[in-house]
Amino acid sequence: MDDAQKSPELTERRAYDLMTEAYGVGYHSPLVILAETDGGQDAAANLSGALEQLRTYPNIGTIAPAVPGPSGKISLIHVIPATGPADNKTVDLVKQIRSQAAEIESQNHVKLKVTGSTAVNIDISQKLNEALPEFCIIIVGLAFVLLVMVFRSILVPIKAVLGFILSLGATLGFITFVIQDGHLQNVFHFNGQAPILNFLPIMVVGILFGLAMDYEVFLVSRMREEFKKSGDAKKSVLAGIHHSGGVVTAAGLIMISVFTGFMLAEDPNIRVMSFALLFGVLFDAFVVRMLIVPGVMTLLGKSAWYLPKWLDRLLPNLDVEGEEVMKAVEKKQLRLVRDPKTNLSTELLK
Repeated sequence: MDDAQKSPELTERRAYDLMTEAYGVGYHSPLVILAETDGGQDAAANLSGALEQLRTYPNIGTIAPAVPGPSGKISLIHVIPATGPADNKTVDLVKQIRSQAAEIESQNHVKLKVTGSTAVNIDISQKLNEALPEFCIIIVGLAFVLLVMVFRSILVPIKAVLGFILSLGATLGFITFVIQDGHLQNVFHFNGQAPILNFLPIMVVGILFGLAMDYEVFLVSRMREEFKKSGDAKKSVLAGIHHSGGVVTAAGLIMISVFTGFMLAEDPNIRVMSFALLFGVLFDAFVVRMLIVPGVMTLLGKSAWYLPKWLDRLLPNLDVEGEEVMKAVEKKQLRLVRDPKTNLSTELLK
């Protein structure tokens, strides 16, 4: 995001608008092309031919004269696209120059390499998009294994992961709807359409996943504790909501208030990140964890706590609820007392 998303009252936004009016929107998305020649007698003619070929590409605004270096082999060419940095046509132009670089080299003996802030942002976005699926698979996979060991269940971790995916999809979809598509911007006080920050999805995945799993553990651990005591699935769900629902509600409200405070900042990047996390926490805490999770747990009943015996034997017992400790304590406190009249043994606490 750039100064185009700042408030019209700020000098940065007014300067941005004036430069756009004077030089065009492409002035804010310059490309820097490094041209390398062999430095021979035909170097100037070859470089001129490469520039002529660049001018034939669509979406080219202006091309400044090449600025040669001291060696005479390296030159810098500044290209101003006809579209802004957030436009897909600018991205296509960068890709076209790079894809045609080999052809230009074969015809004019000039090597072209594209850089500049616009090209760098395109490269960073591409790398982050490629890394996002692997990042999600790793953290979700590890969390699933850990939840299976903690809750001794298959369906509960699956439900937790699917709930997080639902929260993530809703968050990214709503951010795209508001920020990128430009809907409801007056309601949330944004100042124009803009592409989603390239690092926003990874950041939202990391932070929202941690919060979502915290809320899940708060609720479901209390349900499991009650189910182990009573064996009543419906009663365990009610107990979990009664004892841990307030904790999840308070934790969600705290995070929402924190992100709301960050939305008061002038920087559009901070405001968009805060807005995404605010909506994500709101949706996950109050829709997924407080509404969907109890409903699904009630529908699943006792089958929610099913774990194959062979898998139970393979998994380590983390004993996060202290069940084994309580059994050991109770065992030490009990002793056998024989009644002389009935000759029967009873267990009494010491």
